[in-house]
Amino acid sequence: MTADIDKTTGPADTPPAGPEAIKAVPVRHYGRYVSALVTLALLAGVIYAFSQGKISWGTIPDYFFDDRVLDGVGKTLLITVLAMTIGIVGGILLAVMRLSKNPVTSSIAWFYIWFFRGTPVLVQLIVWFNLGLVFEYINLGPFYKDEWSDFMTPFLTALLGLGLNEAAYMAEICRAGLLAVDEGQTEAAHALGMSHAKTLRRIVIPQAMRVIVPPTGNEVINMLKTTSLVSVVQYPELLRAAQDIGQTSGAPAEMLFLAAAWYLLLTSVFSIGQYYLERYYARGSSRSLPATPWQKVRANMLSLSNRRKAGGAA
Repeated sequence: MTADIDKTTGPADTPPAGPEAIKAVPVRHYGRYVSALVTLALLAGVIYAFSQGKISWGTIPDYFFDDRVLDGVGKTLLITVLAMTIGIVGGILLAVMRLSKNPVTSSIAWFYIWFFRGTPVLVQLIVWFNLGLVFEYINLGPFYKDEWSDFMTPFLTALLGLGLNEAAYMAEICRAGLLAVDEGQTEAAHALGMSHAKTLRRIVIPQAMRVIVPPTGNEVINMLKTTSLVSVVQYPELLRAAQDIGQTSGAPAEMLFLAAAWYLLLTSVFSIGQYYLERYYARGSSRSLPATPWQKVRANMLSLSNRRKAGGAA
């Protein structure tokens, strides 16, 4: 009897040991390492091939900040901004006309979009430049009168050719953004006595910007590169300046690489601006904004620092 009591009141009172902690082992993605090695090998092969070519790479830094190149960069940025301004303003106007219930207005907008989207922009530039074969003079009555060849300068040709063509594409982008806004909001605004123009300006367009901004940013970057086409109408933008320097310096291929480097630099700056602009207009639709590149870098650095501290403490 006593032995039984000792057995029940002895070590049996200690609680049982809990389960061991589970150690999570990350999955090994060996395919990623293989693909990274293959990519690095291909990149090294391309770099080696270019280094062995008959290209004087030292010429590029000599002309990178040349006055003619910088002037071409300035003219490229100028024509990009002005052509996109024409494209955005014209695109909004055409989108509103396209959505109009007036069949004449909507038909005019449809024909404009159909024509300018259906013909290459290079062809449009050449046609604008050679319209003097059709119109010998431009006569605006008492305001302006001159020969077409003097009126249609390379700058004006580039501005009209790129701007009017861009308006056709921006019209479809703006139309998609306007259609993305719920019709109930327009009906509610009209019920409150707001006019159609005021409803567009105060209600519809601000909400449509979330849909319009991302493709518009792509159009700006595309316009920056498309400005290289205006070299055919003798406008001295970046590509034209690089070609002129290449002919006089005897390094035409090197100057093309120089122009490519400038285009990459400018598009990178524009891409950063597009990112922050999209982030700004996402404030009304996202509960938490996506982290910026700098915030991601800082978070990765903090995580690495915490891992090192944890490893040292262990």
